[in-house]
Amino acid sequence: MFFASAQLLHIPDGFLSLGVAAAAWGVALFALFLAVRRSQERFDERLIPMAGIMAAFIFAGQMINFPVAGGTSGHLIGAALAAVVLGPWLGILVMTAVIALQGLLFQDGGLVVMGANILVMGVVPALIAFGFYRAVANRGRSLRLATTAVAAWLSVMAAALVTAIFLGFSGTSSFRIVVPAMLGVHALIGLGEALITVSALSFIMRARPQLLEGSAEAGGRGWIVAGLGLSFLVVLLAPFASGLPDGLEWVAEENAFLGAAREAPFEVLPDYTVPLLGDSALSTIAAGLVGALLVAAVALATARLLRRERRWEPRD
Repeated sequence: MFFASAQLLHIPDGFLSLGVAAAAWGVALFALFLAVRRSQERFDERLIPMAGIMAAFIFAGQMINFPVAGGTSGHLIGAALAAVVLGPWLGILVMTAVIALQGLLFQDGGLVVMGANILVMGVVPALIAFGFYRAVANRGRSLRLATTAVAAWLSVMAAALVTAIFLGFSGTSSFRIVVPAMLGVHALIGLGEALITVSALSFIMRARPQLLEGSAEAGGRGWIVAGLGLSFLVVLLAPFASGLPDGLEWVAEENAFLGAAREAPFEVLPDYTVPLLGDSALSTIAAGLVGALLVAAVALATARLLRRERRWEPRD
């Protein structure tokens, strides 16, 4: 079944009309253009390795579904954490790398609607979360963590609302049904997002506060190895993730449009498994490790490309 791998707000092909999907692609491409330009203008060398670490951690975190009330489950989106640590623009590019790899390699989220998924899980939550965090970026630790918790929760709610709007305009479900349904279930899932985001940010504040302060000494091979190691440890927990339906799947089931989802036209590592290893815990872990390494490499390459493009930029 398609939804064996679809999680939280990954919209599958078939849920959105072609017109809505095309419009979402247009907005997403414009947002990515701005993200590239702004990242180049404000390029920070220290964030290159962190982009890879953050991508790997978010990918791994999204494999771990946690149960919430009402027989549903959720998992980390990660855009709020990426925006706070990397800034909104590089954070959006990292989230795009994660979302694109999930769709192309794991068939998690549709290809035609990938633009919508980039908006829902990358652009919208990253900009909202950073907007709140920026107001207290120079304040005390407790205030920053509290604000981050609120921002992470609101980022999930905003993502759920945008998804509901897409579904409503597509005619998949009526606004009066899908908007309250999506907001209701994701109000609970957002609490998990807030807890995970604050925990991760608190760890960074204690272990490597320079990352949030812009210090030139923020890097270091030890930190890079530790970050990747933590991401791989999270992947090891993937076989124990909740099997309950995620927020979007639950809403689709309850409102009788789950059948509109279309399966991917090809399979590489479907359902986060390696076909040669079958449907087993080892297969899930292997697929997760491959995904974490690949998405880290893509994010790292993207960040380095931004540096290269900036270096060759003509001077006035």
